[in-house]
Amino acid sequence: MERSGTAAPQVAPPMGWNSWDSYGTTVTEDEVLANARFMAERMADVGWDTVVVDIQWYEPTARAGGYNQDAPVQFDERGFLEPVIARFPSADGGAGFAPLAAAVHDLGLRFGIHLMRGIARRAVEADLPVPGTEHTTGEIADRGSTCPWNPDCYGLRHDHPGAQAWLDAMIEHVVGWGVDFLKVDDMLAPYHADAIEALSLAVRRAELRHGRRVTVSLSPGTELSLAHLEHLREHADMWRVSDDLWDRWEDVEAQLTRLARWAPHSGPAGWADADMLPLGRIGLRAERGEPRDSLLTADERRTMLSLWCLARSPLFVGGDLPTSDAATIADLTNPAVLDVARGSGGGRELLREGDLVVWGARGGGERGGGELAGARWAGVFNTGREARRVRVPAASADLPGAPEALTDVWTGERVRLAPASAATAGDTVIDVDVPAHGVRLLRLDADPATDEACA
Repeated sequence: MERSGTAAPQVAPPMGWNSWDSYGTTVTEDEVLANARFMAERMADVGWDTVVVDIQWYEPTARAGGYNQDAPVQFDERGFLEPVIARFPSADGGAGFAPLAAAVHDLGLRFGIHLMRGIARRAVEADLPVPGTEHTTGEIADRGSTCPWNPDCYGLRHDHPGAQAWLDAMIEHVVGWGVDFLKVDDMLAPYHADAIEALSLAVRRAELRHGRRVTVSLSPGTELSLAHLEHLREHADMWRVSDDLWDRWEDVEAQLTRLARWAPHSGPAGWADADMLPLGRIGLRAERGEPRDSLLTADERRTMLSLWCLARSPLFVGGDLPTSDAATIADLTNPAVLDVARGSGGGRELLREGDLVVWGARGGGERGGGELAGARWAGVFNTGREARRVRVPAASADLPGAPEALTDVWTGERVRLAPASAATAGDTVIDVDVPAHGVRLLRLDADPATDEACA
């Protein structure tokens, strides 16, 4: 089952920019718009279309490097959070994010914000009226349900009639600003089924009122179990499958195992999210680290992007786009690579032997018709610390009967295969050099005469 809504679910993984890796809790309106303009001008034509303001947009004392205890979060007379005017001046006069959302929409992009599970503690202490009811915010809060890493909110008492009424009104309020994407945190670790269901109901009601679909993203996915798959599909559009990921090779390598478990279940019914891409210029005022270019090497960056695309994970870049290096932007906008995310299906791990990991995928996604209908892709990953020569029978990469050459997706170059022999059971052999922590992403094109993979 997939989440119901006013429009069909997305048939390709969501793609966009999120402020967290660059600006942590402190992003400003000008910085959001600078990234939105860059995306519209340089990235939208290959599918990047969403801009998300991450956490603490409602906290005037927000700082780099962590969260404040008892933060003086801003909220209105209903307990609904409000943007900090000093950082988002267009929100003045009670406008909220409506002007910023409109500016992003004018660029042809979608606008998203971050929310925490529950209701602000300070709004609970203020004991404000719940719209349309005789209840108050003090009654609907579960003071024993708190986030272990952010102190701002209490959970809601979902057995209390006022809780759903407040949540419905709050979600209606933010969707009314023009919000198209909701990243809702503290939902999955531990797994809060009641909060997920209540959020889903509130979003569905807001969608019906406004006549458009809102993407629902749940975080964080620390140790998320596949046992929740059907529940997630029913109530969300995408969900994280790990804790926060940063620009460390060990973080990227760990996703090979997680995505091997989740990728076969990722698709239009719901997207398994391997987390943001900490690429380009990050850490400007972030939770972790100093301002820096991503510490991932160029090979590690391509490994990350290849894996995310083969697994059809959502793609949300965290680097500050206007100040990121040209090579990173070129990789993020490589249309042949993005074809894997948007034009493939069935991405999965095929082989794992020591430092060698092989993935495969076939044409069948959003752009899986036409020239990609019979295409197949193989990702040959080297997780070791040294470059190595890899020989893999083409059949082991789901490329049986492959011709004499494949296409290297990253470079466009032709990669010749070693001829078949008795030792390879009559199959051609992928024989390639793979850099340390690197990948060779290969494509077998369809035969236009038969619409099948070339033989």
